[in-house]
Amino acid sequence: MNGINEMKTEIETRDPLRVTGSPPVVCLCGSTRFMDAFCAAGWELTLAGQIVLSVGVCKHGGEAIGPEGAERLDELHRRKIDLADWVLILNCCGYIGESTDAEEKYAEYCGKHVRRLFPTEFCTTPPDAGQYPSWESIAEATRETMSIAGYELTV
Repeated sequence: MNGINEMKTEIETRDPLRVTGSPPVVCLCGSTRFMDAFCAAGWELTLAGQIVLSVGVCKHGGEAIGPEGAERLDELHRRKIDLADWVLILNCCGYIGESTDAEEKYAEYCGKHVRRLFPTEFCTTPPDAGQYPSWESIAEATRETMSIAGYELTV
């Protein structure tokens, strides 16, 4: 319990809404194989009054964008992390791939507050299609994460 209180204190100290009157900016990171997670989390966070930076292109099926395109998208996403006050890792089923792992490490290196949507002990390999979490479970986990982080639904 002490860790949660420390995290709330840290976020309250960093929360730009409490300091500048501006809404907090969150960057969503995760595997684009879970695009529904980006939609559900973005929905919940936006309704909570936060500015959401997310992915614009699904990198899975990378044949269409090629390796150079994927590298440009990774760089663009790092710039989104730079703009964010905090980062939410959408680790559906506990899965974090190489790209998401790199984004999480970059965010931590930049001193961003990083939260994971689900406990990482769920699994360590990509889930089968039937294991994907539902929109409702992602939305609920997002609301719980915001609550732990000290944010309330404002709309």
